[in-house]
This record gives sequence, C-alpha cells and structure tokens, in this order.
Amino acid sequence: MRLSFVFAAALMALVLGASTIDLDQLDNYANQAVPAYIQLDNLPAGQQMSDAVATLGRVLFYDKALSANSTISCGSCHKQAFAFGDTAKQSLGLDGGLTGRHSMRLINARFAEEVKFFWDKRALSLAEQTTHPIQDHLEMGFSGSNGQPDLDSLIRRLSALPRYQQLFTFVYGDTIVTEARMQEALSQFVRSIQSFDSRFDQGLAQANGNINQNFGNFTAQENQGKLLFIDPPTIGGAGCQGCHRAPEFDIDPATNNNGIIATADGSGIDLTNTRAPSLRDIVNPQGQLNGPLMHNGNITNLQQLINHYNAVPQNPNNTNLDARLTGAGGQLNLTQAQKDALAAFLATLSGSNVYTDPKWSDPFVGGLSIIQSTAVAQMENALELRPYPNPSSNLVQLDLPEGPCQISIYNMAGQLMQRQESESAQIQLNISDLPAGSYLLEVRQWLKGRRGLSRIQKI
Repeated sequence: MRLSFVFAAALMALVLGASTIDLDQLDNYANQAVPAYIQLDNLPAGQQMSDAVATLGRVLFYDKALSANSTISCGSCHKQAFAFGDTAKQSLGLDGGLTGRHSMRLINARFAEEVKFFWDKRALSLAEQTTHPIQDHLEMGFSGSNGQPDLDSLIRRLSALPRYQQLFTFVYGDTIVTEARMQEALSQFVRSIQSFDSRFDQGLAQANGNINQNFGNFTAQENQGKLLFIDPPTIGGAGCQGCHRAPEFDIDPATNNNGIIATADGSGIDLTNTRAPSLRDIVNPQGQLNGPLMHNGNITNLQQLINHYNAVPQNPNNTNLDARLTGAGGQLNLTQAQKDALAAFLATLSGSNVYTDPKWSDPFVGGLSIIQSTAVAQMENALELRPYPNPSSNLVQLDLPEGPCQISIYNMAGQLMQRQESESAQIQLNISDLPAGSYLLEVRQWLKGRRGLSRIQKI
C-alpha cells in the first residue's frame, strides 16, 4: 500500500511538473502592454509579432538539441532567473569551452534604437544574431569546421523531431525547417521578453511621464540618483543619460567603447565593444546583481561600476574611447553619497514579473507536452504547399496536384489581403501590391475537403 502511494505521488509530480503548450491557447507574446512613454522599437519594418512564431521560438530557445552534443541551449547562457543573463563571467559552452565574452542580458532587446547585436555589433540584426552561437565551435558546435557538424546537420536533426514537425506545420503550414525560420522564431521570442513593472515605471506613470520631477514613490536618495543620472557633468550630474537614454535605458548606437578594454580571459585588449544591454534589471528584485557586468565580466557590483565611470581610464592604447567619457565626462568627482544615490536609482529599474512568468520559462522542465491545434488536427488530407520563389517581390508560383481551389492570403493579424479562385493546378499569385512582410497562404479544395497552409514572405 505504501509503495502504491509513493508511486502514485511520483507519477502525479511528473504530470504536474510537465510543461504543456496548448496550440489553441497560446501565451500572449504579440499584444503585451507597453507603456505609452516607450517610443523605441527595433522590430523590422513589415514584420509583426506573432504568438505562434514566438511560441516556436521559445521551444527552440530552450532546446538542447540545438547544440552538437545536446547539452547546451540558448537558455543555458541566458537564464530567466538572471534577467536572461548569466552569473558566470564567461558562459560554459560545448565540451567545457568558454565563451569569449560575458553573456549579455536580453531584457527589452526590442525597445531600443540599436538594431545591431553582440558586444561588437557584428550581427546586423537580432535575427542574424540568433544562429551565430549555434554555429560557434565553442558555444553550440554546429560550425561545420574541425570535424564539427554544420547547420544543415542541425536542420536535418530538427526536421526529424516530432515536436518540430508539429510546430513548424502549425506556424508555417509545412514541416520545412530553415535557418531563416529559426531566426524569425528565436528573434520574436527574444523580442517578447519585456520588463515594465519596475518602481521607476510606477513613478514615471504617477508623474504623467515627466522624468524630471521627483517621483512620489521614490526615496529622497533615489530621486537624487535619478537627477544625477539625467543631468550632464557640466551641471554636476553623472551624464549617464547621454549614452543610456531613459525611459528605455537603451544604448546610443553612436557610442564608442567605455574604457574597459581587457578581454574576458585577460590575454589582451579589445577596443571593439561598443554595444550594451538595457540598464533595466541590472539587479534582481532583491537588489542583487544579475551577473557580472561589461563584455569581460570584470565589474561585480554597482559601486565598481560607478567608480569606473567616476574616473574613466584615459589609456593611450584605447583609440576608440567614446568622446563623452573624456574631459569632465571622464572625471566626475562624485562624492560617496552621490555614488550611493546612483546605485539606489539603478535598483529602481528592475521589475519582477519577467523572472517568473511561465511564458518565458523552459518548456522542457518536467517534459514538454504539445496539445495539437484543433484547426490543424481537423485538416484531413492536408495539402502540402511549396510556393516558390519564397521570398518574392512580385510573383509566386504554386503547383497543386489538381484543381479547382480557392486561394487566400492573410496578413499576420488575420486580415484577408487577397482571394481568388482557380480551376488550374498551376497557380501564379501576384503579391507586388502587398507591403513587405510575412503572410499566411491558404488553399482550399472544397470538393476534395482538402486544405493547405504555408507562410510566404514579400520582400
């Protein structure tokens, strides 16, 4: 009797611990509330956020199958508990290898002017960035060099997994896995990760968007720190706002480096690190740093951070130092009370929901379960659509086994953009009048009771 009870309890724990994604009841990624005072958005023109695409991105983000030895995922280095950053100075990669730089926090990556990614901005877009670590020989190992498998090997691996056959069909209308689709899904998931429930947000809302007035929910010290953050050094401030612009607290795309030039392993200098994450959630709700700071992870507390900017090293070997950090901007002469006020203000930029919201959590914890969409499950004799060329700027060809059929094109908000009927099995669609972006192509053969879905991209 005792053994039966233990077994039943263990089974119940497994069931309750499993992560379930119901494709008919997706989490809200596309229509989250964003404060009106947040004006910056680097979502590419013509692209719309999609719950379905971001859901696929969530699974890809946490799937260790995306590493050559199935031990590392994107979430291994970008952890929800630490604002999607890492507490390690250098993250652990494939077979014990270390990343060359500290893993950047991903909070509010969407709400910024900068569109380039990585510390050195080598990726021209977030979408491009998402598959770089997968193809890095130290990080996830699909480099295609030195005996490692290439990206095509990963695509074949994912294509054979039932979860991706199910998810890609749900999202794109077919089971085809491509790097571009992976990039779209991963970048949409990352862009969905947002944090706007901080004490700073509450104070700014109460002040009707006036950042310059004292916030009623701040202490005198926090209000002093806010003023120091905003004011330039020429009038006694610290000038932080010059590069890290409130209320997004993103990095000015025109910045050069900040005077920290040592590499993470200490072997040399690197002048190329000119990108930074948002300053939001630099600490967790308990006031603890969400991992070390800077590209090399050499800053381990807020006092060290502020001390660096209080007296920026004017190293003659640093030929890429930002001009705002020279002269008065590099020698602030802050008092200890002012430093403490700045640290107190930075702590007000942290929210709480982003650390625990299930929609950004690891769906593989306890075992992943996907409940099929009713609409997809009811598609008997589904048509497999292969529109070409795809992407296209004007004409798209569609070859079907037989006609007649009805062809509809919807935008990602579900609005009907085009509809036509055809008796032919060879169909040519003119999409030249559609704005650039992603569209859902639906073909129905009413007499045969068949339906097919696919994603097309207008460029």
